[in-house]
Amino acid sequence: MAKRAWILVIAALASFASIYVAAGSWPAVVVCVAQLAFVRWRHGWILAVVVLGSYAAVLGFGTSVGILGFAGGALLLTRLRPLTVLVVGSAAVLGNADGAISAMLISLVIYGLTTLIRQVEEITATRLALAMSAAAEERLRIAAELNQGLGRALAAIADGARAGDPQAETARASLAEARAAAAGYRAMSLAPEITTARAMLSSAGIAVEVRVGHEEPLGPAGALLAAVLREAVTDVLRQATASLCVIETGRVFLRVTSDGARTADDAFLDDLPARVEKAGGRLVTRLTDEGRLSVEATLPDLGGPRAGNDSYRMSMVLVAAVVLGFVAKGLMQTPAHLLAPAAALLAAIVVLQLTSVKGRHMGRLAVLTALAYLPMPLLGRSWLGVLGFLAGPVLLSFSWRVAVPLAGLVAASAAVASHLMGLPVPALVNYTLSTLVTAMVLYGLIKLAQILKESRDSRDALARAAVVEERLRAARDLHDLLGHSLAAILIKCELARRLGNPESELRDIAEMAERAQADLRSVSGDHRDLLLPAEAGNARAVLTAAGIEATVELSHPPLPAAAETVLSTVLREAVTNVLRHSTARHCTVTTTADAHQVRLRVRNDGVKDGPIRKGSAGIGNLTTRLAALGGTLSTTREDGWFTLEAALPSDPAGLARDADGVGAVAGVELGHDRRQVVADGARGQV
Repeated sequence: MAKRAWILVIAALASFASIYVAAGSWPAVVVCVAQLAFVRWRHGWILAVVVLGSYAAVLGFGTSVGILGFAGGALLLTRLRPLTVLVVGSAAVLGNADGAISAMLISLVIYGLTTLIRQVEEITATRLALAMSAAAEERLRIAAELNQGLGRALAAIADGARAGDPQAETARASLAEARAAAAGYRAMSLAPEITTARAMLSSAGIAVEVRVGHEEPLGPAGALLAAVLREAVTDVLRQATASLCVIETGRVFLRVTSDGARTADDAFLDDLPARVEKAGGRLVTRLTDEGRLSVEATLPDLGGPRAGNDSYRMSMVLVAAVVLGFVAKGLMQTPAHLLAPAAALLAAIVVLQLTSVKGRHMGRLAVLTALAYLPMPLLGRSWLGVLGFLAGPVLLSFSWRVAVPLAGLVAASAAVASHLMGLPVPALVNYTLSTLVTAMVLYGLIKLAQILKESRDSRDALARAAVVEERLRAARDLHDLLGHSLAAILIKCELARRLGNPESELRDIAEMAERAQADLRSVSGDHRDLLLPAEAGNARAVLTAAGIEATVELSHPPLPAAAETVLSTVLREAVTNVLRHSTARHCTVTTTADAHQVRLRVRNDGVKDGPIRKGSAGIGNLTTRLAALGGTLSTTREDGWFTLEAALPSDPAGLARDADGVGAVAGVELGHDRRQVVADGARGQV
């Protein structure tokens, strides 16, 4: 974006200089180059070259005093800006009022262009630093929250175990707090639900289209929209008649559209319509004209005003100043008896000009064209400057390929009109170039303001993505790492109480609490790699303590740290599921590898009967972690046995990627990933 901005600045300043060069003043080239250098480096000696060169051109080469605007613009960029008034005044003394107005306009345009490009460069240079700072601030906030509650609880559990008192109630409360905190961090974002929904629909053979138009984090609105998305996708899977599902999001808007539905029954939404209405929104279920079921949720936009308006307002003020300046120059050349109609027409042009700077307004452009050409036979030479006000909107209204030839035609028409009026060649060239200069100035100011807004939006989006990723990382680690540790501690505490608090069990509880504290530090941002053999040993111990016969067979080769950490996390979640969602008596944990993939398989019996949960935070978390390394997650349920299998590619380069980077959120979770994500959550035990 900074390159585009510099091109606009160079083009605008070069167009100013071209007028004076065409008049035979070669020092204008030196002044223009020095001005560009001063915009870039701001050295005092360059400022001196601009100022002295401008005055030398006027006094030594007879250049129009308008070139003094370069000196005024350079001074406006320094603490010597009050001297700009003296520069403009000297232009009036050395030349005339017309030249003084030109000098003032050039000064303002140089100041505006330079200020805008400086802001673009500053934003471009600081966008990554801002994102990192936002993530670090969020990490500290999360760490403070977790350490205040869970940190103290884990310390109490460890101290209690050493004192011979297993803190089962504290462990149970801590587990509930960890799950609630994970749900809270996750609920601030709609992205994880989109990831899970897409994976579940894909695994069920339903084509999925995701069109993301919202900005993360959504805050409380994200929790409601996530609930609507979850229930809508669950109903699509339950009906099992759809072949296509489209998920669309807006600022605080969600639409889920699917085919295969016969009615617009909304019973599956339960109390969600009332909850959305209570939040000031609207939840509607209807059949579209194509016979598709559409679930649409809209919530009030409580976000604050968007940043970046100040710069746009500044550019509009400068545009207004330029337009009014040229209007003043035109009126000065208008015969006295035509001043009234000319002023009225110019007022209309000013209004059209200021209201046509955004978007394509063909009606206004047509009116502006008529006002630019029809009064010309009456007002003559004084009206030639108006053509620049037509060429500017033309550049803004069309693609570059169309706009440049059209603006060239407008400039050519200025030359033709000058010739028909019998003006000398120097005046003809001046009016032709002035048309192009006015067009470039208007285009440059508005386009630079738009580039600045795009830069700010990009910077803010990156910062928001970093904050969202930090929250989702904390939610994943709370659920997958700390949740497992607390569940294991709770089982050990209850077992110790039943066995009369033997020393061996108490010692295990203390050690597990210390490991859980390390997990908490990891959740708080202190990255810690996990080892699959160690996690498999912990899994065997926890399952055995719960009365489940555990078989562990590890046959995988050495793995990169990222891959081993992800598979260890999958194992933790799988064991937690066995403990929470089954009455298992047997569980096997195996790893295998071939030339293409490394697989972790966890299989258990005792799967509970009843309705199957259509997805969970666990499946969504694991899907995201595995997908970041090019892996997949699948589950099957058959004859009372449940199997969860995670697969990662054997390619070492692929396994070395970061499973928890910002790219995972921006790419995988928001629907712009470059690989297929598979997670059979629709048939899962989770």
